[in-house]
Order: sequence, then structure tokens, then C-alpha cells
Amino acid sequence: MSERWDPVAFKARIDEVLHQFITQEADQFAAVDPLLSPVAAQVEAAVADGKRLRAAFCYWGWRAVGQPDSAALVRAAASLELVHAAAVVHDDLIDDSPLRHGRPTTHVALRGAVRGRPRADAAARSLAMLVGDLLMAMAGQLFATSGLPAAYLARARPLWSVMARELVAGECLEILRTGAGPDTEASLKVIRYKTAKYTVEQPLLMGGFLAGAGGRLREGYTAYGLPLGEAFQLRDDLLGLFGDPERTGKANADDVRGQRPTALLAETWRLAADDDRDRLRALLGRRRPNAEALDAVREVMRRLKAPDRIERMISARVEEALGALHELDVPAHAAGALASLAQSAADRAS
Repeated sequence: MSERWDPVAFKARIDEVLHQFITQEADQFAAVDPLLSPVAAQVEAAVADGKRLRAAFCYWGWRAVGQPDSAALVRAAASLELVHAAAVVHDDLIDDSPLRHGRPTTHVALRGAVRGRPRADAAARSLAMLVGDLLMAMAGQLFATSGLPAAYLARARPLWSVMARELVAGECLEILRTGAGPDTEASLKVIRYKTAKYTVEQPLLMGGFLAGAGGRLREGYTAYGLPLGEAFQLRDDLLGLFGDPERTGKANADDVRGQRPTALLAETWRLAADDDRDRLRALLGRRRPNAEALDAVREVMRRLKAPDRIERMISARVEEALGALHELDVPAHAAGALASLAQSAADRAS
């Protein structure tokens, strides 16, 4: 592979690894009983799309130590995309989201497999939960069989429990804070643990541990990765309400309908006077806000310039991440790739 960072070529490599691995795993799963075929199909669908950012950060966490390109490392990096797929299936289930990548989410798609059965919706949701669990198990399997030396894998293995613990903690915090009083700092803590860490920081550290990175470099990865991961999710929050569903592939009102503790909502509340707060209470208090109510929420947010505030928070975090990157003693091609990844993670339309 050339030293020049080519995200399209890298994505193709990750897609190939995932396709081969998941096809084999799904076939073995379906071979247990033909009744499992729709579930196996959703396992494959869950990893069919994606930006492959987590794999990319793991790859450059490895390369920035001075390690060469490695097919085995690419397989190990691809395992983080299965962690992401598992998290997405569970998150969509928890949030009752209908769409992902422009297609029905796993729990919605699996309704067809249990149509006409007792408590069919609950059964479909249970199947989706198990798909997420299976994907997480597959992630560990792909990592362990990546082909990297056992000593390398042993260096990074403790990160798996940290990643799982912090990811679940973030998801739990979001559930526990949903419907509570808006609080920007609390919202930032949710996104830090639910998304930021496993999107940027932990993949970088995974690549670094695999490559034998020293403590100072690992500290630099965290200094770069945490603010960038937060910027990534803050952008996602904006896209979740103001993005084009044709481009994001997701419904653009889930956060408001679910009253999720986003920084966007918290900043809106902080900036709002009493009359706007009364209006927001009335709009958000509806069991299922309709399109007119959602447009009214957007209008309040725009008038208060809450989206502009989130844009400034994103810019500040990207600047912080790039400042930390500038301090890292890494090869020029790795620094260039990580700078490019920072922009693509924070400045996107989907």
C-alpha cells in the first residue's frame, strides 16, 4: 500500500475482510436450522455499509508507531467495525429507530420473520438484541484470528474490556438521562462514553498497543482522540435533526421524539428565555411530535442560534485534536492521514 492515505482504497480492503468473514459466519449460523436464515441475513446487513472510520483510526494508530502496512493488522482493525455494528443494532433497538443507511433497522426488518406470531414486535426486538450480541462475539473472533503474533494481541486484549465497559456505560447514561433536565456537561459525558471513545480514542490506542507504542504516544492518542470523537458525535447530533435524510440514511427526528440528552437540546434550553422554554415543553411533551411540531422545535433552535453554538463546539474540538496531533512525534505520512481523518470525521453530511 502506498504511503499516501487513500480512504477509498482502505475502505475497500476493510469491506473485503468483513464480507468474507461475515459471509462465512452467517452461513455457519444459518446451517444450524433453516429458520435462522432471516437472522443470518440481518447479521450480514448490519455490516454492509459504513465509513470504516474506526478501522482507519486503528490502522493509523499502528502505522504512526512506525509499523509497516499489514494485512493481518487490517483484519484486526476490521474487527472494530463489528463492534460498531453491534452497538448500532443495540442503539437502534433502544431508540426504536426505523431507518439506518436508508434501510429498515434490524428490529424492524426482523418483524417479517415473526409475522403472525404471538407478541411479534417483542419477538423481533429480541432477535435484534441477539444479532447485536452475536456481532460483538464475532468481533472478538475476527480480532483473535487476524494473524498478528500472539504477543501483539496480548498487548491489546485488555482494551477490549475497557471499550465494552465504557460503551455500555455511555448507553446506560443516555437511557438514564433521557427526559431529565437538559444539561450540556452531562450530555457531553454521555457522548464521550457512548460514542467518542470507541470511535476514535480506543481504535487509535488499539492500533498503538498492537504496535508496541510507548506511554507518551498513547497519551498523545488520547489527547487527539477524545476531542475528535466528541466532535464526531456533536456533528451527528446536528445531522440527526437538521441533516437531509436522503444523505444520512436515518430518520431526522429520532433525537427529539425520544427526548435524548443531546448537547444541541441542552444548549437550546440554556439559551432559551422562559417563553421559549414553555414552548419547548409543550412541543417536546407530546407523545409523538408530528412534523409541524418538529419544525417548530427547529425554528426555536435556529432563532436561538443553538446550531451555531454546536458548530463552534465542533470547531474547538477539532482544533484541539489537531493541536495534539501537531505535538505527536510520528511519521509525516501518519500525521497527514490523521489530519485528513479529523476533517472527514467532523465535517460531513452523513
